[in-house]
Amino acid sequence: MTSPPEGRGIPEQAARPLPHASVAPEVFRILHVSTGNVCRSPLTERLNRHALADRLGDARSGGIVVESAGTWGHEDAPMEDHAHAVLLEHGADPAGFLARELLDEHVIRADLVLTATRDHRAQVISMGHSAGLRTFTLKEFTRLVRAIDPATLPAPRTASSVVERAGALVQAAAALRGWLLAPSPEADEIYDPYGAPIPYFRSVGEEINQALEPVVTALTGVPAGA
Repeated sequence: MTSPPEGRGIPEQAARPLPHASVAPEVFRILHVSTGNVCRSPLTERLNRHALADRLGDARSGGIVVESAGTWGHEDAPMEDHAHAVLLEHGADPAGFLARELLDEHVIRADLVLTATRDHRAQVISMGHSAGLRTFTLKEFTRLVRAIDPATLPAPRTASSVVERAGALVQAAAALRGWLLAPSPEADEIYDPYGAPIPYFRSVGEEINQALEPVVTALTGVPAGA
């Protein structure tokens, strides 16, 4: 964890999750955002769904709804063929996907927005709807999540407590954001594979999968392979 500036300590509220609601909502919505919603965000959406179901099973993972959209989304378009192939290689389900243009209602409903790049994050925040504290790049959120003690989060014993845990995780990450900066701006970017050959799609798929792993572990309390 990056040390705070000399003479300053991490604020008490950043050292632990903010208080979470005593009654958790029924679902927690994660929205993945890229540009066209045909490459990066469909990959992230379906890899995330696959990992959550693998860790929690259908009963407990049902409390987390994972969706995606694009800032210039190709409305109702299928995902790119190479993205489809990469998902199958990871054992994830690409079936039934249709791209969406990012709308205000998607941001309003989302409890956590994870974007491919800093520009996407800025575009989501510029839409308003108090999105700033729940919008991160995927890699930024991964970095913050790694610094959070899972023992401070609610135990994910039921679908309801999984939702409660997810809300507490976002609050804790938002509190830490100003203290854990990226080593470089590029460190928070996932670059667009649109039009690239399938080896590049595979590398982007693996990059996304690696970024998702700590996030899914923190959300579920279940490490990969457990």
